[in-house]
Amino acid sequence: MSILKLFEYPDPILTQKSLPVEKFDNELKRFLADMLETMYTDHGVGLAAPQVGVLKRIIVIDAFQQDDEEGNLKKGQPMFLVNPEIIYRSEEMILFCEGCLSIPEQRAEVERHQKIKVRYFDENGKEYLIEATDYLAVVLQHEIDHLDGILYIDHLSRLKRNMLLKKLQKLREQKNNI
Repeated sequence: MSILKLFEYPDPILTQKSLPVEKFDNELKRFLADMLETMYTDHGVGLAAPQVGVLKRIIVIDAFQQDDEEGNLKKGQPMFLVNPEIIYRSEEMILFCEGCLSIPEQRAEVERHQKIKVRYFDENGKEYLIEATDYLAVVLQHEIDHLDGILYIDHLSRLKRNMLLKKLQKLREQKNNI
């Protein structure tokens, strides 16, 4: 397994639409394993293929991981979702404070559907349907947005987005001066 390069805002790959996966082979399985390792290494709960420079409809998530008493990561329930598609969205909405590996150290409240249903394929090409609520629904919506070239900051007002991006720029300038 390998750690993949993470692409950060404002890289243009993050705003492009991803293409469906057509081949379910060993190369896909290896890529999924690399994505999962990259996500865990960077302490994320989800990762979409465009974030590592691949415009394919692939996400990995582990919304149930935790740190143990020594601060070591305990994996929860990792999932590989290939060609995920939201087929149902509830009318009920929730606010959730989101962050993103492609927009480091920044967070903002985003309104999302409280319940969704997603159709997807696993690494072997077997079709599944998952119903998700609350946190898992938020994670899935966030990652599926990446596949359509949408970042969580695109859901913010212009004022909030600009404030967040100014903080991100200051953080980068501070890191460059070290």
